[in-house]
Amino acid sequence: MLSDLFEHNRKWADERTNEDPDYFRRLSALQRPEYLWIGCSDSRVPANVITGLEPGEVFVHRNVANLVHRADLNLLSVLEFAVEALEVKHIIVCGHYGCGGVRAAMDGHRHGIIDHWLQPIRDAADESEKELGQLKSDDERHNRLCELSIEAQVSALARTPIIQQAWRRGKQLAIHGWVYGLNDGRLRDLNCHRTGCSCEVVSAEDAG
Repeated sequence: MLSDLFEHNRKWADERTNEDPDYFRRLSALQRPEYLWIGCSDSRVPANVITGLEPGEVFVHRNVANLVHRADLNLLSVLEFAVEALEVKHIIVCGHYGCGGVRAAMDGHRHGIIDHWLQPIRDAADESEKELGQLKSDDERHNRLCELSIEAQVSALARTPIIQQAWRRGKQLAIHGWVYGLNDGRLRDLNCHRTGCSCEVVSAEDAG
């Protein structure tokens, strides 16, 4: 029931205020997150919850299968605002195992307009056809393709003019590729980070 959502919200707001009377005053005064999260729209993967971050600590953009399309003005607007106005230091592209978008991209069926949206996943599969073909089970192939797609989105994001120009100006900005496990609730670093104009690969520790 929709009324339940308002009741949950009231209880949540009351709990926050009881714990810290200035909580909402501080939150409304300034938004200065260090992280931009580009994640999947899947309702089981909420950025704040799985990272343990509070409201105001992470700027979030979500779409089906956490994809980076060069012509996606929604994503590009979020990216530009996060980099230029909020001055985030880390951009996290986070997908998840068991992604329905990845599965739909590869199941051979027509799904409508989303088939166009999911094309980057098929592109990633084509580029790694030999590797995927050596895996024994459909689940293994699916999970590996989830990872490969995340890595491809990190690479695509690093090549956008917004990111390239920020690096040329010397902005301290790193892009990370992570994957989330629905079956265990754990985040995993895929070690496909990018930082600086050369888009060099760095470790999470080196990225700050």
